[in-house]
Amino acid sequence: MIQEAAELIRAGRLVAFPTETVYGLGANALDAAAVLWIFQAKGRPNTSPLIVHVDSIEMAREYAAEWPPAAQILAEHHWPGPLTLVLPKRDIIPDEVTAGLPNVGLRMPAHPMALALIRAAGVPIAAPSANRFAGISPTTAEHVRRSLGDAVDLILDGGSTPVGIESTVLSLVGERPVLLRPGMVTREEIEELIGPVLVTGEPAAGAHPAPGMHARHYSPATPLMVVRGGVLPGEGRGAYLQHGASMPADPIGYAAELYATLHRLDEQKLDWIAVEEPPDEPRWAGIRDRLRRAAAPEG
Repeated sequence: MIQEAAELIRAGRLVAFPTETVYGLGANALDAAAVLWIFQAKGRPNTSPLIVHVDSIEMAREYAAEWPPAAQILAEHHWPGPLTLVLPKRDIIPDEVTAGLPNVGLRMPAHPMALALIRAAGVPIAAPSANRFAGISPTTAEHVRRSLGDAVDLILDGGSTPVGIESTVLSLVGERPVLLRPGMVTREEIEELIGPVLVTGEPAAGAHPAPGMHARHYSPATPLMVVRGGVLPGEGRGAYLQHGASMPADPIGYAAELYATLHRLDEQKLDWIAVEEPPDEPRWAGIRDRLRRAAAPEG
């Protein structure tokens, strides 16, 4: 199956594959026409760049125009793993991948099937989450099938993804590192290795410096709200998610179950989903970000 998927990637087709974070919708990152199929399949705006997945530090350095010491330190400590590094790109990476920006997000995933696919294809693979844009990210192959259907040429089934939310995204382009998207690799863990890190605000109009920065994202069709103290809507049929009760008390377990739980509840055609606000602590930052965007109003 890996060889078949690799042949499809080289032929400019789309393959959904598991990573440790979520399932990705992959295409040859060096093929602009193939990359455009990703945007069409997802209904994704071209202002949102794609992450390029590699199988080694050496492959990453082939596509980064600069590789500062901080990139080497972080890659050695956190790759393979859920950390994306944004660096100046080489011209071989098409502008379609990067939303026209001169920088590219690079990541080495910690999933044997993802790494095997990249190695067999022999090219870096551009991949956002394998679902319709702004919906709940997929953590199983069935989630991909339900969301994208025939829009993807092949789905590699690697079971449930263990991390469960998207990677941390860190820009190393400017004078100071900037955290563009929080995840399960925390700002504090990064700062222990390379020193102070800035945190970006919401992007202005135009191309976003990282994926997942739209105000509304990761959202179920069912209205979702983040609540405090168990204050729930008074009407309708709903579900209440609370860490330490209906959800795991620890952030690692919570993140691993979050999207799968939202998928399951969305299928029940409820009137609302209420999620108790997680702790305001570093290890919960990525989860809090995903819930805030999932609960944002449309438009």
